[in-house]
Amino acid sequence: MTERDDSREDLPARPDPEHRRPPGLDDVTVDALGRLSKALETIHRVRGHLYAFHQLTGTADFELDNAVRLLRQAGHDKWADRIERELIGRNVLQGRWTFQIVEEYDDGYYAVFQELERQARDELAGGRRHLFEAELKQQRRTPGQPGHETTP
Repeated sequence: MTERDDSREDLPARPDPEHRRPPGLDDVTVDALGRLSKALETIHRVRGHLYAFHQLTGTADFELDNAVRLLRQAGHDKWADRIERELIGRNVLQGRWTFQIVEEYDDGYYAVFQELERQARDELAGGRRHLFEAELKQQRRTPGQPGHETTP
């Protein structure tokens, strides 16, 4: 990867040391670690959706209490009883409420994914994060332009 020279000497031409690739680290490895990091970012989003599933399911379950109350008030005891019996508090998967699904995901797939990404980064890049993005920033910024500084 080639670096663009800064037009002003007071601006660093390279990322801060935490975001510089260690000596000997090749482009393919930087690309691979960048893709691994991107995959982990996607898994963070998945986890957020899973928590949304958890919270929305709980919200819906509590809303059923209001539906049952109103059905009873309207004289539809048969439907109120059926919803209470068959739906309120029901497992969303065999033997599981959503909190159990979230816990199993967090303790299993999510934890392993995070750990493998960290271990690969530690071993291959000295623990440095976002090397691919730091180098991309260097390629895409306009040296000397306000808002395009290398570091804060």
